[in-house]
Amino acid sequence: MTALLMFFSALFLLLVGIPVAFVFGAVSILFALLTPLGLEVFDVLPFRMYGIMSNTTLMAVPLFIAMGLILEKSQMAERLLLSMSALFRSVKGGLAISVVLVGAMLAASTGIVSASVVMMSVIALPLMIRAGYDKGLASGTVAASGTLGQIIPPSIILIILGDVMSVSVGDLFKGAILPGLVLVGLYILYIFLFGLFKPQSLPVQHDQEAVTLTETLQAIVPPLLLMVSVLGSIFAGIASPTESAAFGVLGAIVLSHTNRSLNPEMLKYAAFETVKLSGMIFMILFGATAFSLVFNELGGTDTVVEFFSHDIGDVWIFIGVAMLSIFILGFFIDFIEISFIIVPILVPVMHAFGIDPIWFAVLIALNLQASFLTPPFGLALFFLKGASDNLVTTMEIYKGIVPFIVLQLLALGIVLLFPDLVFAFL
Repeated sequence: MTALLMFFSALFLLLVGIPVAFVFGAVSILFALLTPLGLEVFDVLPFRMYGIMSNTTLMAVPLFIAMGLILEKSQMAERLLLSMSALFRSVKGGLAISVVLVGAMLAASTGIVSASVVMMSVIALPLMIRAGYDKGLASGTVAASGTLGQIIPPSIILIILGDVMSVSVGDLFKGAILPGLVLVGLYILYIFLFGLFKPQSLPVQHDQEAVTLTETLQAIVPPLLLMVSVLGSIFAGIASPTESAAFGVLGAIVLSHTNRSLNPEMLKYAAFETVKLSGMIFMILFGATAFSLVFNELGGTDTVVEFFSHDIGDVWIFIGVAMLSIFILGFFIDFIEISFIIVPILVPVMHAFGIDPIWFAVLIALNLQASFLTPPFGLALFFLKGASDNLVTTMEIYKGIVPFIVLQLLALGIVLLFPDLVFAFL
């Protein structure tokens, strides 16, 4: 009972907006003092901290962040989007389809959701609205496509889940490929169907300037080569995720130099933002480690395992409750907090039921992607509104994003029913 009180106390403090790392640390110390555990329970904490700092898998996080930030400033996204939209100019809804495809390529090249959403909000959203697209569809397409970096490798959340769930990040990357492509396919199918029922809202851009095949290849091939080299080296077993991430940073610098956007200011920006984002993630991880230490000592994990594996005893009820809980919490708290406070509680139950951890991790990653889009606190919605200024209203964004949330839940259901989608490349 004390452990559950500790959990809900932390959850309440997160919901009222107190910084995550402080919540985890403060609640851990408070419940250690209020129970017979005392502060002695933290004697092993330095050893756990050292284990986190020396974890080679987690070293990939700042490297992939740096790679994404460098590519963000390299004007690669702008060239990609303009080339792809010109390529699809004679197709109804071609600009929206090109936004989805560019979002998938950015996801596979950078994995940074905030950068992808902001870039496409600045570049694609004005183009779509000027072309006569429905504002709800335009904003929903931009926000949903920008969040594909949550599920398409190399995804930061997959790296974090790999560490939290003690599974191979390379295997997680392989397992997420087909589910990610299923989601991309559902987005494109929805755009086609939208065009059938509301053709006036999806204009054909006959007036857009055509591009040559050479120009298109020059925009698409460099990021594609970077994506293949980074992910291919992981899948082939040539390099670890951390080594591939380091190679990706070098490749991003080369691409920036090729685009003539490499300069000291850009490198300074990438370095500072990498330190800030990585520092935030690792501070939360340190706080979560202290939280899990006290929570486990109070018998919290044993209580959860006992409840699901013995009191309920049904694996599908557990999966349903787990997915529903993550989805609902995604309305209020972000994916990092969910990864560090909810997932560690679910892992022992997952093992007790004999659920494959790769499949379960991909389900969680798909579910967490929805947390970026769900009103009122979906981060992608904030990024979109901030970057778009007064082009769209908040209600237009909410209206446009609902169908894409439904599509994400549909993709989650497909992966639930067809686990082989995860194991196809394993």
